[in-house]
Amino acid sequence: MTTSDTHTKTAAPTTGGDVPEVDLESIDAWWRAANYLSAGQIYLLDDPLLHRPLTPEDVKPRLLGHWGTTPGLNFLYAHLNRVIRDRALSSIFVTGPGHGGPGMVANAYLDGTYSEVYPRISRDEDGVRALFRQFSFPGGIPSHVAPETPGSIHEGGELG
Repeated sequence: MTTSDTHTKTAAPTTGGDVPEVDLESIDAWWRAANYLSAGQIYLLDDPLLHRPLTPEDVKPRLLGHWGTTPGLNFLYAHLNRVIRDRALSSIFVTGPGHGGPGMVANAYLDGTYSEVYPRISRDEDGVRALFRQFSFPGGIPSHVAPETPGSIHEGGELG
């Protein structure tokens, strides 16, 4: 690594130059949406788009799922999507933190895969409400990446 007073250069090779601003805005919007959907799965039972002030009835009585690992997983997922698309890569996103499940479910919902597999989880407000309610709730889905998660090839936590 070489350092100057104005900037730092790394020895890591780069290709293609800077990421276009429109891509950065799209990546940021995806990341924020995935984070919101992830937090909603952990915390909310109702009013998924926050049309009114939250009430205790809107919040799940028992909070499961780990927020701490989720924004990082969502960040990687958003950025890797661009790299995969731009370079036409055939790849798989392997995660170890099983309780980052809200992030993996959120990203599958955003890319449409979740609704393809589970049509009752529609891509509208009612679908978001159903997505939130089913997460780590009786009769719903587990708090970790599980076989029910589209794209999953392992039971969450097994790699961690």
